[in-house]
Amino acid sequence: MKLKTRLIIAFLVIILVPFLLFGVAFWGFTNFQKQAIEKSYGISVSVRNISDSMHLIGQATQEIFENLEKQAHSRPERFLDQDYLEQINQELSYKHSYLIVRRNQDLYFNGSEDASDELFEALPAFRGFSSASDGGSYIGRDIQVFVKQLDIRIPADSDTAKPTGSESAGSAVQDGSDAEIPADSTASGDEEASSELSIFIVSSVSEIIAQNGRLIMDLLISIIVILIFAAFLMIIWIYTGIHTPLQKLSEATHHIKEEDFDFELNVKGKDEISELCRDFDEMRQRLKDLDEEKKSFDRQSKELISNISHDLKTPITAVKGYVEGIMDGVADTPEKMDRYIRTIYIKANDMDRLINELTFYSKIDTNKIPYNFNRIDVGEYFDDCAEEVGLEMRERNIVFSYINTVEPGTLIIADAEQLKRVINNIIGNSVKYMDKDRKYVQLRVMDAGDFIQVELEDNGKGIPNQELVSIFDRFYRTDQSRNSAQGGSGIGLSIVKKIVEDHGGRIWATSRVGEGTVMHFVVRKYQESRAYE
Repeated sequence: MKLKTRLIIAFLVIILVPFLLFGVAFWGFTNFQKQAIEKSYGISVSVRNISDSMHLIGQATQEIFENLEKQAHSRPERFLDQDYLEQINQELSYKHSYLIVRRNQDLYFNGSEDASDELFEALPAFRGFSSASDGGSYIGRDIQVFVKQLDIRIPADSDTAKPTGSESAGSAVQDGSDAEIPADSTASGDEEASSELSIFIVSSVSEIIAQNGRLIMDLLISIIVILIFAAFLMIIWIYTGIHTPLQKLSEATHHIKEEDFDFELNVKGKDEISELCRDFDEMRQRLKDLDEEKKSFDRQSKELISNISHDLKTPITAVKGYVEGIMDGVADTPEKMDRYIRTIYIKANDMDRLINELTFYSKIDTNKIPYNFNRIDVGEYFDDCAEEVGLEMRERNIVFSYINTVEPGTLIIADAEQLKRVINNIIGNSVKYMDKDRKYVQLRVMDAGDFIQVELEDNGKGIPNQELVSIFDRFYRTDQSRNSAQGGSGIGLSIVKKIVEDHGGRIWATSRVGEGTVMHFVVRKYQESRAYE
């Protein structure tokens, strides 16, 4: 996955996943809160109204308040009955509420020991607040209660109930003592025709606010946890996708630094870093190939120096010996002197040939072989070449034959000097490995369609089939023993192959062990282009 795509996905996940998880958390917490409120207050709550604390408190005591309203219309004097008020207060206790009754300006009934004087003073005045059955007023400050108020008038002739004398949390108290109906409030019907009674249902807001606070806190904590969780997952995902290939890349650079190329940087993926790792692995493979090529070249160069040193040492030793013989007067006859000088000349030519091969080899490595291509008549060129080779073969007591079956006037495009080098190198290599008493070499030139084919056959010891594919490699020698008398640099046939291929041809060999070898190469004919009208 592309790094850009990975970052886009991470961005979308960090945005969308928290919203999704927060929605799940909100649904879970609100449903838990809803069930807790329904269990605590015994009411049915919708998720939509769960945050409206006043509505929930009002709904919790709504049924009791409606019953009080009905009682106020039918039998208002019951509100002076302490037992009845205790019964109502007991019902309200299950709703986390309690009852307060105020008669005129005095506290007639207090349903909670925790009710303070501050609360009593803050209660609305008679007819000061008229609440609906599901409404009420909120008293804040340090009190924090929700109050439903029911105001009624009790006629004087109904004012006969007396508070009970029991001292309990449900008894009528005023300023912390047992409350009694003031004497002056019932002394005479002339002064007061009726009593003003205010019934208050007081509900503590702190409990439900605490529950809503816990809900908000739980939601905030869930938001933080969800964000941290989503960010952590994305960090792990991105970090793993980037760190793993980078770690492998770091290890690979350490191997490269130590010149250790025998490892594989196997990184799967389609992102930029994985592609970089694959490019790095390709570079490692190229460096490995170059290193192996360099080691092979160094090894071959050392072998070349060893071969050249050996091959130069043999003729130099011979030249030195014959020169010393001349200087010491060993060649005391004209015949001996002529033989010594001829031998020195042959050895000098061998050294010159080796030096030329070495020089030409350096030109092959730099692709700076000097070619001078011209049109060459096949018959004339190979006739001259055969005559020159024949003279040299006769001097070495080697039978040489020449066959040319190409039509007169056949032309090729070639470098005469370099093509002659090909012939000489092949024949020189053949002569070097001849092991028969009667030695022969045959040069054949034949027509091969668009090519002319040249074959050079000898009756040497032959080359095993498994070695035929390697004889044109640089420094390859079929006789690896340096104790052999043949010597050789091992680059002659590689030079031949290079020249033939640069002429647009190809070269190959066939051989039978113990019988001899045939070298074949082809060169394209020259064909003049003509324009036809």
